[in-house]
Amino acid sequence: MEIRYPAILSEEPEGGFCVQFIDLDEAFTEGDSLEEALFNAVEVLTLTLESRISEGMAVPEPSQDIEDGYYISPDAKTQSVLLLRAARGDRSLADLARALETSWPQAKRLEDPRHWPSLKTLDKAARVLGKRLVLSIE
Repeated sequence: MEIRYPAILSEEPEGGFCVQFIDLDEAFTEGDSLEEALFNAVEVLTLTLESRISEGMAVPEPSQDIEDGYYISPDAKTQSVLLLRAARGDRSLADLARALETSWPQAKRLEDPRHWPSLKTLDKAARVLGKRLVLSIE
């Protein structure tokens, strides 16, 4: 599973680039250069997803196969929250807490984008959900 949201970049007539995320209307940014625009895109995507999660709003699945789209990942904390939610599926947080042999509040923290769980905890959560933790550096 990967968390990558497509964005459309457009060059502005007066210079710079505008970035708009296809699946998240409120997520847009700009930059003077392509590199700056892409850097800012990661930040705005992360903040948008964190906000939606914190406010209990729906988080859409990323669209696939968008021609000319730039696929952008949020920060690692936000990715881990979304990946654990997807892996958990219909299973309750209480079930996850029991499987992890921890408390419900501790299990809930795994789905809080402001919390940094350890790799050991993420690996254990993945295993009890029948998954495997895999890391990547881009």
